[in-house]
Amino acid sequence: MDLTFMRQGYQNDGLAKEQLSPDPFLQFESWFKEANEAEPIPNAMSLATVNHSGAPMMRTVLLKLFDDNGFVFFTNYKSRKAEQISENPNVAVLFNWVALERQVSINGVAEKVETSESLKYFMGRPRGSQLGAWVSDQRSVLSSRKILEMKLDEIKRKFADGKIPLPDYWGGFRIKPKRFEFWQGQPNRLHDRFLYSKIDDESWEIERLAP
Repeated sequence: MDLTFMRQGYQNDGLAKEQLSPDPFLQFESWFKEANEAEPIPNAMSLATVNHSGAPMMRTVLLKLFDDNGFVFFTNYKSRKAEQISENPNVAVLFNWVALERQVSINGVAEKVETSESLKYFMGRPRGSQLGAWVSDQRSVLSSRKILEMKLDEIKRKFADGKIPLPDYWGGFRIKPKRFEFWQGQPNRLHDRFLYSKIDDESWEIERLAP
């Protein structure tokens, strides 16, 4: 299929260095608030990991918490992504906010959050999502969806009379950023790109990159 006819024009205002916060976390928060008003799923982020042989994989996960300590998502610790993070904790994530013609990419190191933090989040999830965490073994192969539904019925019966506990193989990862790139689409593909690189625990260098 030839897609060369497909063209995307960029109309939003440009981005100047003077407009940026010296703190990339505050800059991200500012953009995220705007994305929350314009995008259907603003916290969706593409997560890239690399396995022991250097082969990359990417999937979409949901950001559930961010502050100046990092960006947190939750998953099954038996999943392929979790296994690859244990082998190589260097990861990258990408937020693509199409309506705003913006992207934010982040490179950093992922580490497991404390069990207490995973428990707090898990207990606040809808009951159906809690049950799903017990049912889904992300590394297994299913011959049919019926098997999944049978597992769900079994778990429903098991926990019918009380709270659903946190599975010991489920929890969060926190990505601690080393680099941020803020991208603003511009006409004629002359996009505005700014890179934040970590200098020390408190300061960041900001550089404009060529489009």
